[in-house]
Amino acid sequence: MLKKAVSRASRFSTSKTSRVPNAVTRPLVNVKPRPSVSVTAKPILEPVYLSLTPSLKRGRWDPAAESSVAVLEPTVFRHPIRRDILHLCVIHHLDSLRQGSASTKTRGEVRGSGIKIRRQKGSGKARLGDAQSPMLRGGGVAFGPKPRDFSTKLPRKVIEMGMRVALSSKLREQRLGVMTRLYWPNGKTKHLAQKIDLLGLRKTLFVSGEPVVHEGLRRAIGNIPLVKLATADEVNVYEIMKWERIVLDLKAVEYFEQKLKKENVPLLPLPLLEAEPSVSEPSVSEPLISEGVSEQAQSVQL
Repeated sequence: MLKKAVSRASRFSTSKTSRVPNAVTRPLVNVKPRPSVSVTAKPILEPVYLSLTPSLKRGRWDPAAESSVAVLEPTVFRHPIRRDILHLCVIHHLDSLRQGSASTKTRGEVRGSGIKIRRQKGSGKARLGDAQSPMLRGGGVAFGPKPRDFSTKLPRKVIEMGMRVALSSKLREQRLGVMTRLYWPNGKTKHLAQKIDLLGLRKTLFVSGEPVVHEGLRRAIGNIPLVKLATADEVNVYEIMKWERIVLDLKAVEYFEQKLKKENVPLLPLPLLEAEPSVSEPSVSEPLISEGVSEQAQSVQL
């Protein structure tokens, strides 16, 4: 009885023992030390410099292509190459072009009587139903095609990335050119074809940023083989990858940069068109741009 009383009293004792051990126990799994948090600023991307392509018809106030360069957006024209994104965009476009109009008639849609051809037993031949059976000539088609929609869905951001990758790949392959403008005074095809051959711009897609293309250029270029004219809002990834060369005007460059530019990326504020400084007129601020242009310019003479 005394032992039971002592055990009961020990249950209600006020002294509580700590469950936390005195020594610090290490976890069984090897935990790597957490790196210290360091706040670093994003690097400032340098613009892409591209020498201008001579225009089809130079205007009176247009700068000379030999002494000017175009300053392009690096987030649009220097994107990492993603072949998987290009494949998705091309397949998405080709799927949308399929008509899906193939159609066949089933045995219920074929014209004719539904009477049984011959009796079930006694003829010694195979049993048959009506004349619209898929086994017979002139009958219906079993599991034939029906009109359907082959188009697929693709997120808008994936399509925009595909445009960045396509433009960047053309620039990396030195098959992208920039003109000040796309203009031709009349609809004569002969002289425009000679000018295109002189510049070596066959197999080229000309992209204009104007909402309406000049009528003379549209009529003249429509009869020239291996050349196509399109507006910036009509161009897609498939068209860019299909043609061997791409030539944009300045308004098309502005359109793509405004539509595909990535936000919150620090960039150097530079104009779209920069003229190289002349030797006779030295200045203080221009050598900074001219040195960067001479070191980083990607000369593409199409």
